[in-house]
Amino acid sequence: MTEHSSSSQRPGSTNLAPVPKPASAPATSAKKDYKGFVGGIFSGIAKLSVGHPFDTIKVRLQTSKDGHFRGPLDCTMQTIRKEGVRGLYKGASPPLVGWMVMDSVMLGSLTLYRRLLLENVFSNPGLRPYIPFTRSQPDLKTLPTFGHGIAGVMSGMTVSLVAAPVEHIKARLQVQYAADKSNRMYSGPIDCIRKILRTHGISGVYRGLCATMLFRSFFFCWWGSYDLITRYMQKNTSLSAPAINFWAGGISAQVFWVAAYPSDVVKQRLMTDPMGGSLNDGQRRFHSWKDAVVAVGRERGWKGYWRGFVPCFIRAFPANAMALVAFEGAMRALP
Repeated sequence: MTEHSSSSQRPGSTNLAPVPKPASAPATSAKKDYKGFVGGIFSGIAKLSVGHPFDTIKVRLQTSKDGHFRGPLDCTMQTIRKEGVRGLYKGASPPLVGWMVMDSVMLGSLTLYRRLLLENVFSNPGLRPYIPFTRSQPDLKTLPTFGHGIAGVMSGMTVSLVAAPVEHIKARLQVQYAADKSNRMYSGPIDCIRKILRTHGISGVYRGLCATMLFRSFFFCWWGSYDLITRYMQKNTSLSAPAINFWAGGISAQVFWVAAYPSDVVKQRLMTDPMGGSLNDGQRRFHSWKDAVVAVGRERGWKGYWRGFVPCFIRAFPANAMALVAFEGAMRALP
């Protein structure tokens, strides 16, 4: 997912290029950082097209009352029957723009952090022996898997500043079940943002930021496993670069969701909880993500933290596989 200059490196590798001489290389590498941000735009478009219907079902299952839906298939059929196929794309406007921006920030910052970590930390022979999980990857010219995981966490914290308001607005639109727009509290994303800003200010729009950052700390699992799977496929298969991107992107996304899903349930409950006050949408239940954690466990036990997991897990592979193919393809094509 980064610029490659080593002729011995296979296409599609996620490893950074060898650290060049300080005189010219850092400037050259820095000039290529823009590619990650541009490539992320293509990733966001691909992810929305494939994944949003699954996301709508996931959010509805996560936040609905017991008995509302019998399962993912019932939720899908009820949504289509009552709201049409367009109901599956309800709330798609924020992520259409939001995921383009989010993936641009996430993948662009990921590319930047990978380069900075390699140049300033992992290529230092004095520091490398003291960094955990790097002994099996002693090459100072490439970022080890542990470094990819750390870069993932850093990019997760960065993109949370963009993702929190986007996901908040998206979630509130997705749980509006009325087919008739006149019966909905929010007519669209702009109306939702305006009403929340008017009644609760910028802090209301950013409700769930801490929960979002906690959820995205699991990017360590995503980008660490992406690097491991990519290395394995490059060494043991004859697959093309796009094919490796597809399989590594899909499988690593599923690894991420297995690790992170309970924190996503808590985040969604917090983001769909009534805001209260003059918004007149109900009484607020959760004042922090800890309150939501306790409530989920009290209401449904441990199974509550996995409610809606099936559509999310099914969605993770195709949506993220195509997103990574689009991203890596753009990275290879851009000058």
